[in-house]
Amino acid sequence: MKNKIQQLRKLRKVTQQELADALSVTRQTIISLENGRYNASLTLAHKAAQFFGTTIEELFIFEDDENL
Repeated sequence: MKNKIQQLRKLRKVTQQELADALSVTRQTIISLENGRYNASLTLAHKAAQFFGTTIEELFIFEDDENL
């Protein structure tokens, strides 16, 4: 699933480690999220949306052709 995490993180001048600390995950998790190799749990998606002051729907881009 695509997302806007890297874009928003860079816009706010937050490092991957700072974001990881704020979301209580590892930097590797942030890297995997940004590269689309990991889909966030609902809890993590909610925390990330709150951190960036946006909604889950605006932060994560649902693609119709993905397997459900």
